[in-house]
Amino acid sequence: MSDLSPVHQMISSCTGAVITSLFMTPFDVVKVRLQAQQRAELSRTCFLYCNGLMDHLCKCAPSICTNPEHGAWYERPVPVHLNGTVDAFVKISKQEGIQSLWSGLSPTLIVAVPNTVIYFTTYEQLRTVFQRHFSSQDNPSSLAGGMAGGLARTWAVTVVSPFELIRTKMQASNISYSEVTKVLRTQVTNSGIQSLWRGWVPTVLRDVPFSVLYWLTYEEQKILMNQQQPTFEFTLCAGAISGGIAGTLTLPLDVIKTHRQIELENGGKNSGSTKHMLKEIYRRQGIRGLFSGLVPRLAKVMPACAIMISSYEYAKKVFRHHRQQLAVEQ
Repeated sequence: MSDLSPVHQMISSCTGAVITSLFMTPFDVVKVRLQAQQRAELSRTCFLYCNGLMDHLCKCAPSICTNPEHGAWYERPVPVHLNGTVDAFVKISKQEGIQSLWSGLSPTLIVAVPNTVIYFTTYEQLRTVFQRHFSSQDNPSSLAGGMAGGLARTWAVTVVSPFELIRTKMQASNISYSEVTKVLRTQVTNSGIQSLWRGWVPTVLRDVPFSVLYWLTYEEQKILMNQQQPTFEFTLCAGAISGGIAGTLTLPLDVIKTHRQIELENGGKNSGSTKHMLKEIYRRQGIRGLFSGLVPRLAKVMPACAIMISSYEYAKKVFRHHRQQLAVEQ
């Protein structure tokens, strides 16, 4: 059962989210800069940027930025050729400063960190409730974790959805923070308050199955390995394995999400329901089309999940140890 207060859970999840962002952002910055090095990539109108906690659609200019100091980070030309990931880390750090490896981090900290805090804290509270019904001290059940994960993700998506809409509009239209209120007022006037939750259904269809599978697998590993208060090494491995399984099984939904995002960014027409799009991709490309991009997805999801859950559990362990010390002193 949960033995920490919601405040401690919130701080722990915030810690995990920040650490995940700090670790994962440089890898995707390097990936994007390597892609931007190729002229063919610059002809695209947008590209997907994902740093472990969330993804962003960024617009590409048709040519290389001529004013690097004021241009977008992904358009800055590097005066030397980048030869692979390690070489890019070194040369970008030398040419632009090491801080350039964390370009694009601010949108994550503004939206993804509160989202993660809501998600993990809700998960802990719901898991405690479900454990009373599905588990006992002698017979713990991973089902409680799976159900709690699905409901927690649904709630987190619902709460954060309006802020996601704001972020998307800011990226698509290059509006400033001072113009956000005006844009929201116009949005509500023209389309109603419900328009702030546009995109809720496809987001839930993508994220909730992942969350259910992730927590179901993670909690099952805790039971099998007798890790009710898991060690750092266990959470690192179990988080990666759970993320890998969930990421693989839900990849077709992620493929649909990417298709819809690119359609939205390019002003294209909606291709129909999720079921229709799945059938269409399968008809054209077979099972390989539904699981396209599996390796790069796992390369992002597995370390991100490992870092997030291990940081989260470690922070909870610190709070638990601190509370025990206070109890002894009293």
